[in-house]
Amino acid sequence: MKLPLGLLLSLGLMLSGGLLAQTPNAAKKTEKKQAAAIPTLKLEDGDTFVFLGDSITHQCLYTQYIEDFFYTRYPDRRIHFHNAGVSGDRATHALARFEDDVAAFKPKYVSILLGMNDGEYVDFSQDVFAVYKKDMIAVLGKVAGLKAAPMLLSPTMFDHHQLTLRKDDPTFPFGKREFSPQYNSIMAFYGGWLREQATQNRYAFADFWSPLNDLTLLGRRKDADFTLVSDTIHPDAGGQVVMAYSFLSQLNPDRRSVSAISLTYQGENKQGSVWKGRGVGGKLEGIQALSEGEGVEFTFKARSLPWVLPDEAFGVEMKKWKTPGPAVGYKMTKAGHRISNERLKVSGLKPGNYEVFIDGESIGKPVSHVLLGAKIELQGNKKTPQYQQALQVALLNREKNDQVIRPLRNLWSRIKGLRNRHADDSAAFQVEYEKLKPRIEEFLQSSLDYEKRIYEAAQPKPRKYVIRRVEKKG
Repeated sequence: MKLPLGLLLSLGLMLSGGLLAQTPNAAKKTEKKQAAAIPTLKLEDGDTFVFLGDSITHQCLYTQYIEDFFYTRYPDRRIHFHNAGVSGDRATHALARFEDDVAAFKPKYVSILLGMNDGEYVDFSQDVFAVYKKDMIAVLGKVAGLKAAPMLLSPTMFDHHQLTLRKDDPTFPFGKREFSPQYNSIMAFYGGWLREQATQNRYAFADFWSPLNDLTLLGRRKDADFTLVSDTIHPDAGGQVVMAYSFLSQLNPDRRSVSAISLTYQGENKQGSVWKGRGVGGKLEGIQALSEGEGVEFTFKARSLPWVLPDEAFGVEMKKWKTPGPAVGYKMTKAGHRISNERLKVSGLKPGNYEVFIDGESIGKPVSHVLLGAKIELQGNKKTPQYQQALQVALLNREKNDQVIRPLRNLWSRIKGLRNRHADDSAAFQVEYEKLKPRIEEFLQSSLDYEKRIYEAAQPKPRKYVIRRVEKKG
């Protein structure tokens, strides 16, 4: 069964917007007893999070960026992550490897990003969609059997404009394939169905399709060929940041900012200038006025580091998924300001310009007392020691994903090939699979070793701040 595009879009919008009307009886039930709130993300010390998905998860980018957030935002907790993405997977493939690639890790949460391949890249088919629904419901049943919380993630954007632009490009990996001209809308429909499942069953849900499409449209107001999905299917690093930001902002972890330091001049006493301060997200101490009222100094130890991403998506040469860096997605979402804010406010300074030093190093050009009295944001300042520390954490995590996690996912792709080859002979598959298990264990142990190093690198340190008045040149 094929549906007209107009009807398909209408259904998708109804589902994704949650506009399906309640029956009178349902409304009465809602009045009698308020339903439990949809859960948000709360990872504690020792918890494990599994990312289940297809090649977009196998890329190890949005997953890596989410890991970076938790490593630097919660360095006081040991949270474990496992990437369970395999290129080309549909829900049925996820079911086949579920026990060893998901259940074995005893997760508290399992995010599920599937659908791009399940739609088969053809016009909407009720039969194809029915298979997807059946298998996704089975996946959700298996997650529930683990007493874990499923997190449904909508499919991402399919960029038809890029398909048109690159159809004759010899480097384009999908130049010879045929795709439904409605496929992006079909992914909206699949995402709408997922959202309804999340609403009805009180599952967490994050929408990737809408922000990727919205920001692409925004980018094309200035550049008609702007894209976050250069190869049509797999989001670039910037698009993967949009996904990670959407995941984090929609699932609402409890630490949405890094820190806020606020100092206020109180006046003079016999000892000199008196300052009072407050530090949110860390320990503020040692507040002292500089001589002759030229500024103030203090020590602050934050509980977290800012969310920092490497400039380059990969630290190794990639044969596929070549992509520009993540900066465009970080900038378009205003991710630093919105979920990684690191504020410094100093009120009552004498009129003039002030230079800010952290651990003896200037973090940039002098700023006015007016701006310091309002606030400055530090999370994107590459000269701060906390930024550089967070960057080292992110680079180490990128190395882990390059050297361990992606090769492990490649091995699982090989296992899928073996399973397909021996579809009629499970004993023969098992023989081949057993040969690969020692290599899987080696990768998993190496991942744990990296994790230990990452958490050691992520521990915040006390930082000495000095705000000193400088003479205006000229």
